[in-house]
Amino acid sequence: MHHKLLVSKYTSLKQLVYSYFIKILSINTYKDKNTFIKDEINHLYKDRDESRVLYISSVVLRLSKSQNRKTMELANAIASDLLKICDDVFSVQIVPPGWIHFELTHSTLATWLQSLIVGSLGGAGEDEGDEEDKANNQCPMPNAQCPLSNSLFAVQYAHARCCSLVLLAHREGLIKLREPVPNTSPAFWDVISPNPLPWLNGDGRLRLNHPNERRLIAELVKVVDNIECADIKDSVKWEKVALSLSQAFENFWSNCRIWGEVKITSPELTQARLGLLMATQSVLRFVLEESLGIIAPLEL
Repeated sequence: MHHKLLVSKYTSLKQLVYSYFIKILSINTYKDKNTFIKDEINHLYKDRDESRVLYISSVVLRLSKSQNRKTMELANAIASDLLKICDDVFSVQIVPPGWIHFELTHSTLATWLQSLIVGSLGGAGEDEGDEEDKANNQCPMPNAQCPLSNSLFAVQYAHARCCSLVLLAHREGLIKLREPVPNTSPAFWDVISPNPLPWLNGDGRLRLNHPNERRLIAELVKVVDNIECADIKDSVKWEKVALSLSQAFENFWSNCRIWGEVKITSPELTQARLGLLMATQSVLRFVLEESLGIIAPLEL
């Protein structure tokens, strides 16, 4: 589909939405006297509703004055232009007095989850000097000057648990993947089959509908936005973010079965849940190693 290329380029869903939105706002009809538009990503907010992935923009409330147009009229015009190029990526809704809502489609979410498994994080928007900043601001290994807190050990445990469960699934034939190098944490998984994973059912909707599945997806979206968006990542409290993600994983693992009856009655759901494990491991690895500067162990 059209959006697959963009998902691979913009790992952050916030950046994906922004890439379409700024394209529309940059056309001559809207850009006159509005240099602030280039910073619009700072005003694109993710809604807290965990049952869907929804971003909200207030740009029209500010843009209508300089355009000398009624707010709702301008909002509907922008929405119409957006839908011409992105109806398979997200739906667009205008909410009075002029908010624009972008809700990601199930197919986009499926493509995004797959990209977390086979792709890599942290490449978008990096400047020269990022590595130097990283070295200056992070403790590379736990030691006497940089002790490992109990909460970070819990995050490491969650990462190792994800790895062991995925490898167990591989050994049992639920999925087939190329074995990672022993005693190292994989940056991403090389899944041979099923490829792609069966994220969607026959109606094109995500199989992952349990509240704990949706909460884990919502946490992944938030963390990846923090990783990839330069406007927010410097102010992120990474230990808190990592702990929240690991707790969402623990809730998912406690309440969403992979083995047992579900493996027999719903093999596609089992595989989709394994995919969610792999996506979680990929993000946990990045936060541990790149954002916190500590080891992401394969096993404990």
